[in-house]
Amino acid sequence: MSVEHDPAGAMPASPGPACIGQVILPRAHDLGGFEVRRALPAKERQMVGPFIFFDQMGPGEFLTGQGLDVRPHPHIGLATVTYLFDGEIRHRDTLGSDQPIRPGDVNWMTAGRGIAHSERTAEVQRTHPNRLFGIQSWVALPRAQEEVAPSFVHHPAASLPLLEEGGVRLRLIAGHGWGERAPVATPSELFYADAVLAPGAALPLPDGHEERGVYVATGAVEVAGDRFEAGRMLLFRPGDGLALRAGEQGARLLLLGGAAMDGPRHLFWNFVASSRERIEQAKADWKAGRFGTVPGDDKEFIPLPEIRVKAAPVVQAPSAGSPTS
Repeated sequence: MSVEHDPAGAMPASPGPACIGQVILPRAHDLGGFEVRRALPAKERQMVGPFIFFDQMGPGEFLTGQGLDVRPHPHIGLATVTYLFDGEIRHRDTLGSDQPIRPGDVNWMTAGRGIAHSERTAEVQRTHPNRLFGIQSWVALPRAQEEVAPSFVHHPAASLPLLEEGGVRLRLIAGHGWGERAPVATPSELFYADAVLAPGAALPLPDGHEERGVYVATGAVEVAGDRFEAGRMLLFRPGDGLALRAGEQGARLLLLGGAAMDGPRHLFWNFVASSRERIEQAKADWKAGRFGTVPGDDKEFIPLPEIRVKAAPVVQAPSAGSPTS
């Protein structure tokens, strides 16, 4: 999905209870039975550590013959991180990558100076109803790495650290925390984890990270006596030693954060940069076709928003990206 379709991002962040710095209520988009919720960027909070974009896609179900159809579109200055709870997405990009992503896997695409990719439901998946539920996030690159060569890596679920104790099942998606480090190479110090909590189970926030946030994907959690339902992002103050306790139905959480970024970022559509001039260059490059084409998916593309033309409806997220742009 792209900022272009929702310039305001999420709903304004509100002050939280004494134990919480802010609570963000994502802005929801109903796509005809498929809902997308955007938590970052918010009006009052652009990033949590290096995480500058965070969307929940679904849960939803496509009918037989339908699926996700996110045409080729560009990125600069960031890394996209696709993580699924349910369903499957086929990723293809200008490097020649062609990779299905399934629940628990990590697709980490570093855009750097520029890459284009598409995300679709494979034809075999369209032969029957298919579900989709997951998270799309962007990690802003440090200024010194904004112009690195683009790259793509895939890490299957089995390669990621998995911790199970006291009713908590935690998979470390990227970075370090809880005494573990994921194999995913990251451009800055961060943590990103998927935790499933049984009813009443407790999980402490990781130590050693300046900025920390938790997104409640399902269920509910309590923090220092305050209850938070699904569909909320909680932002915590540095250094506070807190734990999250699942409610009576349990909970599924995404925990994320890291060191504060080296300055704010400009965002336009699918572009992130530390200067407006770099954004303008990326716009010109996409118009001129300088990002290249996606092998096997080079018959169409998503035009720059300012030159967008009407097209026949397709079943996809409302963006030049997607729920996974």
